[in-house]
Amino acid sequence: MNGKADPRAEGEVTTRTRLERGRGALGPALELVHTGRAPTRAVLTSELGVTRATAGAVAAELEALGLIRIDAKPSAAAGSQGRPSHRLSVADEGPVVLAAQVHADGFRAALVGLGGRTVATAPGCETIDADPAQVLGSVVDAGARLLRETGRRCVGAGLAVPSAVAEPEGTALNPLHLAWPAGAQVREIFTECVRAAGIEGPAFAGNDVNLAALAEHRHGAGRGARDLLCVATGHRGVGGALVLDGRLHTGSSGLALEVGHLTVNPEGRPCHCGSRGCLDVETDPLAFLTESGREPGPEGLLLQARNLLRDAYGDPSVRAAAEALIDRLGLGLAGLVNILNPDRIILGGLHRALLEADPERLRAVVADRSLWGRSGSVPILACTLDHNSLVGAAELAWQPVLDDPLRALG
Repeated sequence: MNGKADPRAEGEVTTRTRLERGRGALGPALELVHTGRAPTRAVLTSELGVTRATAGAVAAELEALGLIRIDAKPSAAAGSQGRPSHRLSVADEGPVVLAAQVHADGFRAALVGLGGRTVATAPGCETIDADPAQVLGSVVDAGARLLRETGRRCVGAGLAVPSAVAEPEGTALNPLHLAWPAGAQVREIFTECVRAAGIEGPAFAGNDVNLAALAEHRHGAGRGARDLLCVATGHRGVGGALVLDGRLHTGSSGLALEVGHLTVNPEGRPCHCGSRGCLDVETDPLAFLTESGREPGPEGLLLQARNLLRDAYGDPSVRAAAEALIDRLGLGLAGLVNILNPDRIILGGLHRALLEADPERLRAVVADRSLWGRSGSVPILACTLDHNSLVGAAELAWQPVLDDPLRALG
């Protein structure tokens, strides 16, 4: 042997290394396009920390998989210098996932593409059976009809439920407002329904507020936040979620941040947790209607409460009820700010409507009752996505594709 390296072997190693690096970058690249953080190939190159050639090859592979679209004719912004860059976007006709949401006033199914874009939605159901298998079978059937009608490829399914979902079992521990049994095997039942309907891809289930926070962090009011606190009313009750360092924090078994059971009114209403005056029963739609002297109507508690707040805020009883709920919500948020020190708070459901009705009052309560609020105000914003829990359920289903597009798409 003369000690000289074989140039063909070196070339093979170089090519293989580039391919491995490119494959490893597919997931991160897709997530950047999916969340809107890489609108051009130049930005993709910078965010990935790779060469222009590697970024171009990665983008081309994602386009070949039918996941993204690359503008054929790059263009430069007015006044910009240098070579124009190809624009990147999610593929309009690419695959979708089935997203499902169940709440106290009904259920909804939708097909959601990359970028959090809703492709098709089935008419919502307004009655919920006490048997979770019956409900989940119906919502999956609605999704399956959408897939047949649109002819789209489905790569997974996600479900949002108004209950803490324990991991790794996937059980709904406290679906009280659904009249489902505690410990219902929602993920297993949902998976069986998805398989029975002939829908491809893995199936997942999660808490609705956790999933709302995930969706808002990737596509809505939480974009750019590192430590994001989300507090929201559902159709009944109150939930919370936390994104830490860009990742959804669910604790050791999926049960973190049960903020609905913070006491904000010690002499208040009894709570199903055994305590009294919790956020869950003091700031949800039923509490607002009761405080306003209104009886629940047929249109659903959340819709009725929102409409009352929007249309009758000048009524003294409605304004007084809103101010009472705002003060209780502010007290709860102040306690959470003291403990968690988030860089942003987003509010959903009725809490979003309360913020919009009197933003200064809510922000003043939080600032007055929290140490961090006094040292520097924490931005409190309204959630911006329609049906954010549904979009979050889709994010669960998209995650395997974001992790490894080649493996997930076969």
